[in-house]
Amino acid sequence: MAHKAGFVNIIGNPNVGKSTLMNAFIGEKLSIITSKAQTTRHRILGIVNGDDFQVILSDTPGIIKPAYELQESMMDFVKSAFEDADVLIYMVEIGEKDLKDEAFFNKITNAKIPILLLINKIDQSNQEKLEEQVQFWSQKVPNAEIYPVSALENFNVKEVFGRIVELLPDSPPFYPKDQLTDKPERFFVNEAIREKILVHYKKEIPYSVEVETEEFVEDDTIIRIRSVIMVERDSQKGIIIGHKGSALKRVGTEARKELEKFFGKKIHIELYVKINKNWRSNERQLKRFGYNN
Repeated sequence: MAHKAGFVNIIGNPNVGKSTLMNAFIGEKLSIITSKAQTTRHRILGIVNGDDFQVILSDTPGIIKPAYELQESMMDFVKSAFEDADVLIYMVEIGEKDLKDEAFFNKITNAKIPILLLINKIDQSNQEKLEEQVQFWSQKVPNAEIYPVSALENFNVKEVFGRIVELLPDSPPFYPKDQLTDKPERFFVNEAIREKILVHYKKEIPYSVEVETEEFVEDDTIIRIRSVIMVERDSQKGIIIGHKGSALKRVGTEARKELEKFFGKKIHIELYVKINKNWRSNERQLKRFGYNN
């Protein structure tokens, strides 16, 4: 029996549900999901294996007009999504009419690979509006196959996944069959902590934060983690820590619970906050955090 394998890259505006879709495909919570825009900063690879297929999914940051170095580098991840895809998923949400970047849009409509255009969040709409959207997108992206989905409610997700497998080229697997992702454990620790910061802090705080896990020591029953939350300014440090450390403690507790589910083990986590001035505009720091590849 022939084996299929290939790369499937998910692109779209911020907040259309790319990470939710990827997690629905994989069944594991690999990508941060929050209602704030720009939560995904890297390309995250998730791998779905079957007896005769291997689908390598890549979730990318939402398409934006970059305002500073970090965002430039986030957009480089999106550009690279065109270079190695066997299938491209372009995700829009119901009611959406444009892409933040015209050049990207031309790339999509001129792509030589199969494009699946998913209209997401249809659970928030009605039949009439949906038909109008399908009409609109089939004119705008005539080279795409269009699927209405609800990633959150798992509607049509299985059908789309089946179609992806059909479209993949015949190929041996690229990764070992028991592998779920190409990212190291520390990456998911950082993401879990960052997600809790996105949920609990307002305004600029979540976007000025980077998390670095300095220690990840695993034995049979427990994983001991020490992570540092980097902020850009003194005032942000105070906000992250909160009154008598209460805000930081909440982040630690919630991240610990999530990571215990993810790793299936008891977790001991220590969090520290450090000031790392203007890291988002500093080439060297961005490289250190894995942005400028």
